[in-house]
Amino acid sequence: MEAYTHPLYIQDVAAVAALPLPWEKLAGRTLLLSGATGLIGSCLVDTLMRRNISNGLNCRIVALGRSGERARKRFSQYWDSPLFTFAACDINEPLSLGLKADYVLHLASNTHPLQYATDPVGTIMTNIRGLGNMLEYARGCGSGLRFAFASSNEVYGENRGDVELFDEQYCGYIDCNTLRAGYPESKRCGEALCQAYARQWGLDVVIPRFTRSFGPTLLPSDTKALSQFLRNAVAGENIVLKSEGRQYYSYTYVADAVSGLLHILLLGESGHAYNIADVSCDVTLSDLASAIAGICGTEVVFELPSAVEAAGFSKATKARLDSSRLRALGWKPLFDLHTALVHTIEALR
Repeated sequence: MEAYTHPLYIQDVAAVAALPLPWEKLAGRTLLLSGATGLIGSCLVDTLMRRNISNGLNCRIVALGRSGERARKRFSQYWDSPLFTFAACDINEPLSLGLKADYVLHLASNTHPLQYATDPVGTIMTNIRGLGNMLEYARGCGSGLRFAFASSNEVYGENRGDVELFDEQYCGYIDCNTLRAGYPESKRCGEALCQAYARQWGLDVVIPRFTRSFGPTLLPSDTKALSQFLRNAVAGENIVLKSEGRQYYSYTYVADAVSGLLHILLLGESGHAYNIADVSCDVTLSDLASAIAGICGTEVVFELPSAVEAAGFSKATKARLDSSRLRALGWKPLFDLHTALVHTIEALR
């Protein structure tokens, strides 16, 4: 059984698809997204296809990715549906798809530490050049389109010690003269590029800012600390902590991340960024490791990171997000941290 066919994951997707959102805005429309096979993108596809199948939404999904083979395996249950199309492409090259979309979402990005350290150029280019190609394509679709750029909590940088929670106007320190800065700085630049298209070309843009997300759609290649903890848990191994674990971060279950994205896409104000986070899921890395160890009946052990691993680690020690702006749109999380961890571990097993 694949994790995304597990009853718990299917139940969670159904809960998001049943939310009282203005789904009619997607009815009969075409939604184009990059990063379709990723953690959040694949869950979004599952949610929309669930709505198509169960509620007759009739929203056509055009999924972009580099590997047709991987996409066919992941989306086999939708492959022959007239409402699902996969297009193999490299978004770092100009797009030529021959279709008009009503919604364009740029979700593709290198999103874990090993990639930041081993493919820093690819990390930056996908967040800037890839985004530029998606924005150009959206501009070519004409008026009435809405564009969403998946940004990150990393745009806030290091907490200056003056606030406990970051609102959307907060700006902390990032040392741009480092390898690790490629990801947060390119996300910052990507947001600025979106605002430039909004001002110069009148493009309707919204910016969801995701926190450290996890769930059954986790990719095997993901090297984030939480992802490694979850793989340890699934294997019945001790949880390996590669730092003192004092980092205090916001985390989000993938189903809540997707419900936040949908609220922003369908209800968000043009030009605004929105934090997707819930304070009940804010936890230190050491406490997170202990929680997972408690679920799987193992222990937390310490191990020094390799030089490559250390190069990709975030330098932020406290990054907790204020979701007041998103909650004003009616969003609230469906899953607490313990439930989300249990569902993830059971599905991945």
